[in-house]
Amino acid sequence: MVVAEIRIELKQGVADPEGQNTKKALELLGFKGIKNVKSIKVFDIELDADAAEAKKAGEEMCRKLLANPVIQKFSVQIK
Repeated sequence: MVVAEIRIELKQGVADPEGQNTKKALELLGFKGIKNVKSIKVFDIELDADAAEAKKAGEEMCRKLLANPVIQKFSVQIK
């Protein structure tokens, strides 16, 4: 069994309202020097497969369901 760690983040230039709101909230709490906050989704998916099959399956999951290719990019790392 392996774990596919899938990271999904917005492409460069796409607005990230969740990240912007988090930055504002942190600044209101007194945190200084925050330049930017980005929101990223991470999925850990356990698969009964070898590493190559798991990576391929994770990429297919992203293309079919987990990521919106118009505004998001993804990466799959096998642990």
